[in-house]
Amino acid sequence: MDIKQCLQVIKIAQNRHFVFFCLSIVFAIIMTVLLSDASFTKVQNYVLFLLFFAISLWVTEAIPPFSVSILIVGFLVLVMGKSEAYDAIQYLQTWSDSVIWLFLGGFFLAEAMKKTKLDLLLLKAVLPKFGNKPVYVLWGLMLVTAIMSMLMSNTATTAMMIATISPLFTRLEKSSNLSKALLLGIPAAASVGGMGTIIGSAPNAIAVGALEKLGHPISFLEWMMVGTPLALVLLFIFWRVLVKKYQVDKTENLDFSFLQETAQVHSNRVEMLHKTIVLVILATTLFCWLTSKWIGIPVAAASGIPIVGLTMTGVLGEKDIRQLPWDTLMLVAGGLALGLAIEEQHIAAHFVEQISHIQVSFVMLLVLFGFITVILSNFMSNTAATTILIPMGVSLLAMVGGVDINPMILPLVIGLSASCALFLPVSTPPNAIAFSTGLIKQAEFRLGGVVIGCLGPILSILWVLALSTFL
Repeated sequence: MDIKQCLQVIKIAQNRHFVFFCLSIVFAIIMTVLLSDASFTKVQNYVLFLLFFAISLWVTEAIPPFSVSILIVGFLVLVMGKSEAYDAIQYLQTWSDSVIWLFLGGFFLAEAMKKTKLDLLLLKAVLPKFGNKPVYVLWGLMLVTAIMSMLMSNTATTAMMIATISPLFTRLEKSSNLSKALLLGIPAAASVGGMGTIIGSAPNAIAVGALEKLGHPISFLEWMMVGTPLALVLLFIFWRVLVKKYQVDKTENLDFSFLQETAQVHSNRVEMLHKTIVLVILATTLFCWLTSKWIGIPVAAASGIPIVGLTMTGVLGEKDIRQLPWDTLMLVAGGLALGLAIEEQHIAAHFVEQISHIQVSFVMLLVLFGFITVILSNFMSNTAATTILIPMGVSLLAMVGGVDINPMILPLVIGLSASCALFLPVSTPPNAIAFSTGLIKQAEFRLGGVVIGCLGPILSILWVLALSTFL
């Protein structure tokens, strides 16, 4: 090996991601050695190693989150494929899980709305309804963001909202309190708004998938009854906190003429036809999602309406399909595969049995898992955190006993709490988008992280318990 090659090796070794990857392997080996039991089979040890390896990779971001999911599926197929006692194909089939189809349908709708500029037209139509006073403009933008993120990716919603109002930032001083309030309020609204529907965020879909496996399917409308009121309450509270913290002016008038420039209405016949097609498909899909239990069409099957309709009518082409966030689907599929392996190999059940002598109330269990979900989601993918915690939580339900305990409550609390992690710029993609503007400091995200991170799990528990008799 010559000097040049040596320098390249040293450069790679000094790379932060390479170091974190190596440390993740060491961490996973140590945790496997410490927690493995003499009764564990070789496959169980492999899955235990994979669990800690995946957690470490997600936390350190040594490799992209979707890459971790690909690694999970590949690792499980490799390990399980060596023995006829296990069905390795089931881990590949997570790519066609109903949750994946549900998300894919949502992605097609979001891309079509963005391409036809229906999202901008919606903003243009709604925002003037809130007037031009900064305090109400802040509320209006947060509310619109939350509603849109119930149907679209919260990342795409945040990017669109911040890009749309960016001319407003140029009209304000760099240190403007309104700018800071907007850059904290919009990403928080996108994350919290995701609680409102099954497709609003990946943890919701993971929770729904877990409930289906438990024999307690929940419809699109039923989830909205649980998630939407909670999202609106948290949104209102955080709006009031931002107004008080940043002393948002109630008397100043803002100029929104830039919206006329940003969201030009196209009179082209083809474009108008495409807008009409998207609206019809959106309305039809939402109707099927909301009434799936009554009309007998599964939510996942209804997701095929935008997938087929938008491509057959030419609204979305090959280029548009390539731009869909396929990495999110990979992340969800990998999370489902990991959860399946943990359940199949009885990893969670083993550790539950080890601590079964500890007496803990059901409410305390909810509080514990609610806040653990928020803490983990601040440092790793909330999808991954939900995937790991829901199987463990369901297994722990056996520990608290009691025939009156509704098994739907804990997965719902975990799924909702996963959307409350906002402490760091890297906690959520919306936070990262807001931070990338350079108008807000990292420390300022702590406000949303503390307020929503503390109130979110508590309100989620109280609200789900209040609705438990109707679930």
